[in-house]
Amino acid sequence: QVRLVESGGGLVQAGGSLRLSCAPSGSIFNINAMGWYRQVPGKQRELVAIITSGGTTNYADSVKGRFTISRDNAKNTVNLQMNSLKPEDTALYYCNALYYGINYWGQGTQITVSS
Repeated sequence: QVRLVESGGGLVQAGGSLRLSCAPSGSIFNINAMGWYRQVPGKQRELVAIITSGGTTNYADSVKGRFTISRDNAKNTVNLQMNSLKPEDTALYYCNALYYGINYWGQGTQITVSS
């Protein structure tokens, strides 16, 4: 069982920046892909950004050029630097890890961007 611990959520004004971090509890190795998803009430959870163990990244079109995902393979941590935040970025953000074919999720951290 993999438990993911997220940190860094909060309230920010439009145009501001936040940084999310996620780390698995315990000694976990060789996590394939790690990423961030977000969800607003009444909508499906959507991909924000993902990064493989080899460093390949993929971003939602809505965040390209504003968000940057990074990863420390030695620590199995993943970070999401979010710049130029917009009110439409407001959502519950979830950390995700693909480990031996199973998707694991964090509990979510709220990001609220005020206009």
